[in-house]
Amino acid sequence: MIRVLASRWQGSVLVCGKCSKKLGGGFGEKGRTPLAKTLRAVLGLKKGRKAERGVVEVKCLGICPKNAVVMLDGARPDRWLLVPAGADASEVVATLTER
Repeated sequence: MIRVLASRWQGSVLVCGKCSKKLGGGFGEKGRTPLAKTLRAVLGLKKGRKAERGVVEVKCLGICPKNAVVMLDGARPDRWLLVPAGADASEVVATLTER
């Protein structure tokens, strides 16, 4: 039997965990925070299904750019974003919210 759980997510963002690990974080004030954690902080999100939007770190998206992290907005699956290390978090959020 398949169970259905309710979620408050209005959208989802997939962030490549392998890229984040290669950079050793690469974001935040000291450049040591992973992109997923930085996005959650900037957007004011919590982990889990009770957040407004889901930021999920996945194993590998298969692109593997140098000095960048691959990110995919679930609302726009036709656009994969390569976020360079040290990119401003507000710029990344602005890119996510533009249609």
